[in-house]
Order: sequence, then structure tokens, then C-alpha cells
Amino acid sequence: MNLQKGVFRFEPDGEDAGNRLDVFIPSADERFSRTLVRKVVDLGGVHVAGKRVRRCSHTVREGERIELFLDGLQLEPFNLEECHVLFRDEYLIAINKPSGIETNPTPARYKGTLYEALLRFLKNPCRPLDRPELGMVQRLDRDTSGVMVFSTHRKAHKPLTIAFRERKVRKVYRALVAGHLESKEGEFRSLLARSHATNRMKSVARGGREAVTIYRVVEEFSAASLVEVDIPTGRSHQIRVHFSEAGHPLLGDGKYTGKDQLAYVDCQRTMLHAFRLVLKHPVENRKLHLEAPLPEDMLAVIRRLGESK
Repeated sequence: MNLQKGVFRFEPDGEDAGNRLDVFIPSADERFSRTLVRKVVDLGGVHVAGKRVRRCSHTVREGERIELFLDGLQLEPFNLEECHVLFRDEYLIAINKPSGIETNPTPARYKGTLYEALLRFLKNPCRPLDRPELGMVQRLDRDTSGVMVFSTHRKAHKPLTIAFRERKVRKVYRALVAGHLESKEGEFRSLLARSHATNRMKSVARGGREAVTIYRVVEEFSAASLVEVDIPTGRSHQIRVHFSEAGHPLLGDGKYTGKDQLAYVDCQRTMLHAFRLVLKHPVENRKLHLEAPLPEDMLAVIRRLGESK
């Protein structure tokens, strides 16, 4: 059965005590087959007493709080391959992150997130018990594709963190937005804060954190525009919020009202891509230009938009 995303909770009684985890859950809810439960456990989506459990053989106890998390994504874990690597040396690795992949572990999955996939990719086959050095200094939303850089040596961890914190890294995105902007180049500047009522970011008069979004129009279509965006600040969802509040939401962005802007263009995700990072190498001090080409799904939408000119 194709289950929607959600949290499913179980509490074993006395008769269930002693069963394996992958036996108990299917017996408690017939929607979950034993095969499905095993896949979710392997991903890290089952928690017992608030802790992630990765063993199907876990013996359940009476009254234990068991939670199964589904995020609605494929149950096959993402594997990082050489084709995803944009740059690599002794100190850094830059990845072209596909859309649909979580950057960090979530309640629904640990295995198959970009972080975990990187750990597996970097593991030394001659020393399989050693945990690779990996420093994460940025994140991208699940839908967002594009370039991300990680430190892979202790000498690089601190200087790379400082470079991002002190805004010494230039971050350039490409996005498809609805409509035509009044100016071909411009800037959005506001204070952003999260609304507790909607769990969305929004501009506020006071109490938020400064967000600056600088854009230029790369190409215009009949009802949409391809824009290049610099963000000196790195606030959550700032590109999506600023363009939405300006009346030009990103195509495919259901959270910020861009889902149904163009009925003739099928956008399966938010049309946002981390296109380029420019930074100094944290150890060697040379300038790096890390760039990820536009992914095929965005190129397909651009071609469809071009046909409508």
C-alpha cells in the first residue's frame, strides 16, 4: 500500500511483549507489511521511547512508545556517486545535490540523507570502522538542488565555518519565478521571522533577522522569468519569501503560493538551484569557483516556457 507521509504511533500491550519490532508493527496495523517496516527501520524512521532504532530484531516491551515516521519519499536510500562530486581534495568536497534529498537527518530517515550518504562515500574501505572527518557548514532545502561544500579535514573545519559565518562566501542561485519583475536588477531587504501560526517565514517590522536578496533577470518568458540571485545573508527560505512577497513566487513552490502559477508547466518541486559558490580555500587560501549546472528538470521547464514565447 502507498502510504502518505505522517507519524504512526503504537503501544504494545502484554500480549505483544517479546515480539520483534518488524513483527509487532504489521500485527498492530495491517497497512504495514513486514517488508515495508524493515525498509523504514533501515532508513531510521522508527523510534522507540524517543530514540531511533535501526534493528528490526528489537524486542518490544509492554507500554513502550513506538513511532513510525514516513516522509512520502522513496524508501530506497540515496547513494552518493562520483557523478555528484564537483570538486575534491584533501580538505574539501563539493557536491551537486539532487533535489528531493534531505541534507540532514530527519525523524523519517537517517540513511540516504546527504550527510549520511557522504559518510558512506568517504569511508576508507581499508579502515571501515573509522568515521570519516566531515564538517557541514550549510544546508539546502530538500527540494533545492545544487552545489554544497563540506570540509573533510580538521584543518579545514574551523576556517570554513568562519568564512560562512562572516559572509565571506558568495552564494549564487538560479530560480524560475512567476511573471516579469519591474526592474531587471534589484534588491529585496527585510527582517525575516517565522510565523508560529503557519510555520512559514515572513517579513516583519521588527524582531526578525536581516535578509538581503540581490537579483538580476537572466531571461524572460511569456509568464515567467529566470533570475540569478545573490544572498549575502543566509536566512531560512529568504529567496522564496522575498520573491513571493514581491508577487513573483518561485514556480512549484506550494508553501509560498507558487504551486499553480502556470497550469501548462508541470513543476514537481520548487524551481530553485544553488548555482555557484565562490570562496577562498580554507587551507590553501586560493580562490575556488564551485559551480553546478542547471539540473534536467529545471532545463525541461525552461524549454517548455520557451515554447510559449
